[in-house]
Amino acid sequence: MVRVTTTDRRTALRAGAGLVAGGALAAGCATTGPAAPPDAPARTPAAKATPLTAPAPRAFPRQPAQITHGPRDRPRIALTFHGQGDPKIATALLTEAEKHGAHVTVLAVGTWLDTHPEMARRILDGGHDLGNHTQRHIAVNTLSEADALAEITGCADRLKRLTGSIGTWFRPSRAPAASPLVERLAHRVGYPHVLSYDVDSLDFTEPGAPAITRKVLAEVRNGSVVSMHFGYAGTVAALPAVLEELDRRGLRAVTTTELLS
Repeated sequence: MVRVTTTDRRTALRAGAGLVAGGALAAGCATTGPAAPPDAPARTPAAKATPLTAPAPRAFPRQPAQITHGPRDRPRIALTFHGQGDPKIATALLTEAEKHGAHVTVLAVGTWLDTHPEMARRILDGGHDLGNHTQRHIAVNTLSEADALAEITGCADRLKRLTGSIGTWFRPSRAPAASPLVERLAHRVGYPHVLSYDVDSLDFTEPGAPAITRKVLAEVRNGSVVSMHFGYAGTVAALPAVLEELDRRGLRAVTTTELLS
């Protein structure tokens, strides 16, 4: 039996959607390669939901401008997810994490929020962190200053409209770390830190659930920030084994905000 190590900090969760295997899935954050295909045109919700009051970005004085991991002396890790893809798979993943008492960090793509605005509330209602992963999920480090700023502010504006906050974190798209220019622009928009990672699950290459599980568990340690993705059924399938082993090792899966607090 899996031991739940943390309790849900928010209201009772809605039932999760079933795991969807197949269909077109979102592109991963490879450092090279073509840009992700454009999302479907944005749809307008039938009824406008009341905006949430979401946490704003925080400065952590002892942390660098680009954060790759948290304190190594505490048994906590952060699972972070690039937010794009089929919302049913995303919901199944969130629900699976919550069954194990885990909270995660979601870096959402702006066009995904345009198409699926309800996901912002679903993420926050589950007690998870929600942040910015650029507007169109293109190689932001290769863009001009004006275009890179538009990518960051575009997603920040959507988060602000949906949640009342620009999100707690910014992560550059299609790169493990921000260029000096993108780092400065993110700070200008209101993000004290850029969120990177020290463990890459490589789940976007679709290696299968056992390979994802082995990769994460071989590299994770106190303070690790793990990069994973919405949109891949294999990630949902791998998550129970990952969380069970983390629990066996005494490592708690928490939001990035909690990891650094």
